[in-house]
Amino acid sequence: MKNAHDVVKGMIRTEKGSALMPLNKYLFWVGRGVNKIEIKKAVEDIYKVKVDSVNTVMMRGKLKRVRYAVGKTSDWKKAIVTLKEGNKIDVT
Repeated sequence: MKNAHDVVKGMIRTEKGSALMPLNKYLFWVGRGVNKIEIKKAVEDIYKVKVDSVNTVMMRGKLKRVRYAVGKTSDWKKAIVTLKEGNKIDVT
């Protein structure tokens, strides 16, 4: 079993994520090799809430340029977690 903090690396605080909070949805940065069941268990363990559903998206890394060298940032995985009615994560 993976550690919960290895599965869920952090919460994503963006404008789009803030717009989803009234719908009881939260964005998380998760490990690339984890599945939805592991994400659900990790969020429930860390934040002490009940998860209704989990949707995942593989985000492709962006091309970055520093002077004459062109590189690429790493690919990463994003999870959109919907909580059950009455549950809430305090983000302040």
